[in-house]
Amino acid sequence: MRRSMLIPSLIALAMFAGACGRLNDQGSGDGSGAGSGGIEHPTGAGDLILQVGVSGGFVAPSTTLTQIPGFSLYGDGTLITQGAQIEIYPGPALPALIQTHVSEDGIQAILQAAQEAGLFGPDRSYGYNCIADVGTTTFILNAGGSIHTIDAYALGIAEGSCQGADETARHKLAQFDAKLGDLRSWLPAGTVGEDGTYAFSEIRIYVQPYAGQDPNLQQEPIEWPLSPGLSRFGEPLNDQLLQNARCGVVGGGDLTTVKPDLQKANQLTPWSSGGADYSLLLRPLLPDEHSC
Repeated sequence: MRRSMLIPSLIALAMFAGACGRLNDQGSGDGSGAGSGGIEHPTGAGDLILQVGVSGGFVAPSTTLTQIPGFSLYGDGTLITQGAQIEIYPGPALPALIQTHVSEDGIQAILQAAQEAGLFGPDRSYGYNCIADVGTTTFILNAGGSIHTIDAYALGIAEGSCQGADETARHKLAQFDAKLGDLRSWLPAGTVGEDGTYAFSEIRIYVQPYAGQDPNLQQEPIEWPLSPGLSRFGEPLNDQLLQNARCGVVGGGDLTTVKPDLQKANQLTPWSSGGADYSLLLRPLLPDEHSC
């Protein structure tokens, strides 16, 4: 991997490591959701059962900071996935996230498929040295009384063409990953609820000085409605590739106040505060996330 992408890749991988840390803090659950003969798993609304996401690759640091796992299933059956993104530029500031509900029978079917894909084994990292600068797919599973983490670099890309790669294990993981993208086609009928918009209760906001507008894409500024102003919002990020950036989390009444503005903003919107303009990067937090 190119040296220029090392730091953002490490940041993204640290985000997945943080998910593992949160699982460790919560424990592996009491298994009360397993039912008779089922696979034990945590049952709380903020307890992660299974998460799959892609990190790293040849992407900008800002993309790394706002990446969201493509699949996050929680103990109460809440499932959060990425929705369709509008193909316009500049795109909306907020990502499209979908929330639905999976019943216990559906969770058990997913866990059984995860077991068949090899996710219940020891932690593993599957490399693929024939391709550079693509992403790593990370599977985090909390079930059966243990937490398992499996990484696969360049998963699903040019299978069978790289000497020395564990193609059998990679193929199983790729098949499972694909199945997670179409649950209704194979889970028991009625186990997947209707899709709705994910109503996040907290959002992580990265603040940077505004770099200036493209004269061909003039944007109307939005006045930052909260106190303190953006110059003192959150804490310094201390990232070598995003100098002078700050990060903070907004929730509760402050989120209610600022959310309408976030929803109408796009990725190039300047935010005015204290006589200066700023750029915001927005990352809605998942149920088990509460900080930068």
